[in-house]
Amino acid sequence: MFELVQKNKRLIQVLIILIIIPFAFFGLEAYTRAKRGTDVATVEGEGITAREFGDALRAQQDRLRAAFGGQFDPSAYDTPEMREALVEALIAERLVAIEAVKSRLLVSDDALRRVIAAMPAFQRGGKFSKADYEALLRAQSLSEAQFEARLRYDLTVGQLRQAVSATAIAPKTVAARIDALEDEKREVSEALVPAGLYLDKVSVTPEQAKAHYEAHKAEYRAPERIRVEYVVLSAEALGKATSVSDAELKKAYAEAGSKYRVGEQRRASHILIKLAPDADEATRKAAHEKAEKILAEVKAAPEQFAELAKKYSQDTGSAAQGGDLGLFGRGMMVKSFEDAAFALKAGETSGIVETEFGLHIIRVTEIQPERARPLAEVRKELTKMVQEEKGKRRFAELAESFANQVYEQADALKPVAERLKLELKTSDWITKTPRPEYGVLNNPRLLAALFSPDALKERRNTDAIEVGSDTLVAARVLEHEAARERGFDEVRADIEQTLRREAAVKRATEAGEAILARLKKGEASDLKWGAAQMVSRREPGALEPAVLRTAMALDSAKLPSYFGEIRPGEGYAVYRLSKVIAAPQPSDDKLRQDLERLRQRIAASEYASYVASLRERADVSIHRDNLLPAQQ
Repeated sequence: MFELVQKNKRLIQVLIILIIIPFAFFGLEAYTRAKRGTDVATVEGEGITAREFGDALRAQQDRLRAAFGGQFDPSAYDTPEMREALVEALIAERLVAIEAVKSRLLVSDDALRRVIAAMPAFQRGGKFSKADYEALLRAQSLSEAQFEARLRYDLTVGQLRQAVSATAIAPKTVAARIDALEDEKREVSEALVPAGLYLDKVSVTPEQAKAHYEAHKAEYRAPERIRVEYVVLSAEALGKATSVSDAELKKAYAEAGSKYRVGEQRRASHILIKLAPDADEATRKAAHEKAEKILAEVKAAPEQFAELAKKYSQDTGSAAQGGDLGLFGRGMMVKSFEDAAFALKAGETSGIVETEFGLHIIRVTEIQPERARPLAEVRKELTKMVQEEKGKRRFAELAESFANQVYEQADALKPVAERLKLELKTSDWITKTPRPEYGVLNNPRLLAALFSPDALKERRNTDAIEVGSDTLVAARVLEHEAARERGFDEVRADIEQTLRREAAVKRATEAGEAILARLKKGEASDLKWGAAQMVSRREPGALEPAVLRTAMALDSAKLPSYFGEIRPGEGYAVYRLSKVIAAPQPSDDKLRQDLERLRQRIAASEYASYVASLRERADVSIHRDNLLPAQQ
């Protein structure tokens, strides 16, 4: 063999190279794939794990659900495009974190401790509570080290974000122009050509209905559904079930300190003569002369103030009550009014006081000095507060036990219900799509767990899933019905109604567009216009966003001007733009606010550009196969 190698050394070398090359490439890829595992992306050699992505996806869906409530459908937002956008956001976050470390932006232990101690969630009686801190972290399945590491990371990244954003400069002329555009007002009227006018004039043939059914069978499937039993562990329920002793109330009242102190309050009446801030000199002079005459009458007969208020005051809310405004404290009235009222003694009357609402004559009728609300007065709200605190502490104590038991005894919920004295509840039929009527079961994570193979086939408990603040739910499937195809006869009436409505909307659109064309030519129309509404980009009123954009973009050189929009399911809406009012000159305060808003927009843009520049220079890979939902 050695002789063979010696004689064919060159050939053997070539063979070895041919063997090594594919081994190296395929072996390297296999190693890389194994190293990468289920990471959704790699940034500068460091992976963004599927767990990180899943946590971010759930947090995003929780925010959307909080914004849209029962109308939120997780499946509508869990698309390839949304997943791609989310992983890009995680990549941006990782890039900024890497840059923050390179820039030596660090958060000291002392700074971290100060931030944690100042967090309201970890305070009791205005002071940091180590027990509450540890209990709340346990409830979130976090160790102190994990929480502090994440917080340190967030604060470090925040320093860099702040440093970049602080460079933004907002031009005053641009802010003024934006203010003018946002506050320009336009008068818009609407007239609807309703589809209902044409419902009796359209018909649907059996063939049309059948064809629609065949083309849209998936829309008429009866969805998969289940009935479940479930238990809820919530701080609120635990708190309501606890009693509060007098000693606990007294202690909480003492710890509340100034919370139950009521500042000095005054009762006053006034006579108002309306005067707009931008009124011309003649109008201002007339208003002041009228107020001076009324003030002379008040001084001549101060006991007749209520009658004079009924006679002269232009404040429709208080004139009928003799000008009485009730009790008020500091900060409840505009400053000039407040300063005048708090400078008077009981029974005294002011001179003429000008505010943005007009000219006032003020009479103080009662003064209540600063006082502490007694325990008896605040007993009910204090009891509720103590119960809430006890409920949170009890929840923190039981959360881990609850989660462990529903996992360890995965074939039943009755044991955990009996042990923790929780009610075992049963649901009606529910589907994968969240609905408000599902109550605590209306949670995307919980529904996804209930419709998983483990829950459906094995009838195992779900994990304890957080569905709200300090609220855990575990559930178990009792009955399951698979999705089924509904027959044509079962859905025929619905199809016919849908097709008739679509045909009626089409007829209404044709009629509406013909009317719109005549209006644009200056011809008359018998449309019944609704009440005109004054709208602006800042105050859209009842207009849909698309309609508002069109109304604000119309050329106002020649009025009235018209446009139209299809209203799905309703008909065709014709809109009339009849008046345009330019924005008033902004006050200095308003211009400062607009400048700050513009600065924030520019800062956000600069930060986005900064992140984009980091992205261009960085070694980033997205592993799109790992972005697919589990069921795919």
